[in-house]
Amino acid sequence: MQSTFSGIEIGKRGLFSHQSAIHTIGHNLTNIDSDGYSRQQISLQSFDPFVVPGLNRPSITGQIGQGPTVASITRVRDSLLEMRIVNESSGEEFWKTRDRYLRMLERIYNEPTELSVRNLLDKFWESWQNLALHPDQSGARQATQERAAALIEGIRHQYLQMEEVRSMLDREIQVTVGEINQLINDIGDLNLEIAQARAAALNPNDLLDRRDLLVEQLATYIDISTSNRDADDYTIYSQGLFLVQGEHGRPLEVAPNPLQEGFSMPIWQHNGERFINGGGRLGALESLRDQDLTTEIRRLDDFSINLTDLVNEIHRSAYGADGSTGTNFFVEIPRVIDTDGNFDSDGDGLFDVTYLFRVSGENQLETHARIGFGGTISIENESEAVTIDYTATDTVGQLLDRINNANTQIVARLNREGGLELKALSADSEEFPDYVIRSLEDSGQFLVGYAGLLNASGAAGAYNWQQADAVGALRPTAAFATAPLLHPAGWIGINPDIADNIQSIAAAIVDPGGVFEIGNSDAALAIAALRNNPVLVGSNQTFDEHIAETIASVGLRGERADLTARTQEQIVKQLKEMRASLSGVNIDEEVAELIKHQHGYAATARFITNVDSMLDTIINRMAV
Repeated sequence: MQSTFSGIEIGKRGLFSHQSAIHTIGHNLTNIDSDGYSRQQISLQSFDPFVVPGLNRPSITGQIGQGPTVASITRVRDSLLEMRIVNESSGEEFWKTRDRYLRMLERIYNEPTELSVRNLLDKFWESWQNLALHPDQSGARQATQERAAALIEGIRHQYLQMEEVRSMLDREIQVTVGEINQLINDIGDLNLEIAQARAAALNPNDLLDRRDLLVEQLATYIDISTSNRDADDYTIYSQGLFLVQGEHGRPLEVAPNPLQEGFSMPIWQHNGERFINGGGRLGALESLRDQDLTTEIRRLDDFSINLTDLVNEIHRSAYGADGSTGTNFFVEIPRVIDTDGNFDSDGDGLFDVTYLFRVSGENQLETHARIGFGGTISIENESEAVTIDYTATDTVGQLLDRINNANTQIVARLNREGGLELKALSADSEEFPDYVIRSLEDSGQFLVGYAGLLNASGAAGAYNWQQADAVGALRPTAAFATAPLLHPAGWIGINPDIADNIQSIAAAIVDPGGVFEIGNSDAALAIAALRNNPVLVGSNQTFDEHIAETIASVGLRGERADLTARTQEQIVKQLKEMRASLSGVNIDEEVAELIKHQHGYAATARFITNVDSMLDTIINRMAV
């Protein structure tokens, strides 16, 4: 039979239920501005009714209710929407980071201003044209020297600014890895607290909100995916490997990468392997440093090394007003001290490789001349030996085009004397040095007797950079130049002899009789003509075209980054607005619920008052 005091128990449950609902609403209202907070919703249900069906149950009609109880307090959350926000947040931060740094890169090019490298280069060419018009005037020579110095300073300044940005990116990568580790540790700690709360049959809504906020923050740094199949073993993956599994985390660290000039490389702390990531802020920082900035510096290096090499080629063969000749106009710092290009690559004190940038044959060739015999040239690139066949009916020009289009990372041309000239390009892979010819071999006679470059045909006469004294494979009369110091854009300069004596600036070329006149300006005209000739190694472009293409490339990448960043920002904004409409706290709705439960609480209190009055009558007023 039901207890006389069961009404009090029903009222108590009602008070507790409405009180819990009011507290939940108050929790929502006071957290309306809390980051990551999700609206909590209380669910009330009837308590188990009196009399459970069974043979020994009291003989009463039906079941008597015993009031309400709190079934659950849950977060209003859409898990699929949360996954989309996590995924899109990574892309948003990736493009925002790229946009920010590409804007810096655009400002480095300083276009269009008088201090830009393009404008300084224009003035450099104009100074040589002016010198060709007035080779007998010291003022024209002084202008040439000053404008060349201004150009070199502009190139060096641009290089240093790029290196500064690259170093800035490297420092930010180190900071970012530290912030990622902090998030990994914090999420692991929250996983432990959540598991403990659930083990105690609690629903840790606020802890779950805090963890979701940290996961969303982590997604802005790197690409991640989550798995919640086991509620007690929440897991976060990156590139298929787990970063966090339950309370256990796998932090990262940075280590110097010897193949990337010692810049920081994110690695897994537990095994030292490279942490590969392509998204988020970390992915953007790495791609900017290792691809965009490295590419731009390589373009500037290509421009610088070829400008100095081509100007020097003409200047060495010309004569200054003081009769001097054989002088380089520009100087650069070689990568190796040994004049034959020998270098100790493994640091054991012995030469083991040869670094040559350029080799030139002694014989004069004609572009349209037929070769007259066949053979196969083999040139090694970074991954394999590339073979170029030639036949007796091929012309020299056709073979040069074949070499240049064969992805050998070697460019072939005929120099001013008509000799075959081979130059190395910058390396695509981090494992190989820039501007180093790796191998040359010819089964026939084109590189040997015809061009006068190699001593012998076949493997026995091949040039191979992976040995000391490799220049022994070249003919004694062949000319060569050692590879420049890493990033020649930062190390080129005006020859001090020219800076001290402007009369040594060579503008004249001797006549067939070996006589030159001060009024002769053929060399100055030849240098000025470099402006409009497709002489740049590796791209068959003029210097002006190379700079224009570089600036356009940076501008287009910046435009794409800006557009994509704004698109991603709008996508994430819309997703977060959808989440806010679902999970956010609406004051009007919460106040309406508050009034409803306030009235429910008051009604329940009134019910208890009536029950108390009934019990008072039974206990105190009945004459029993």
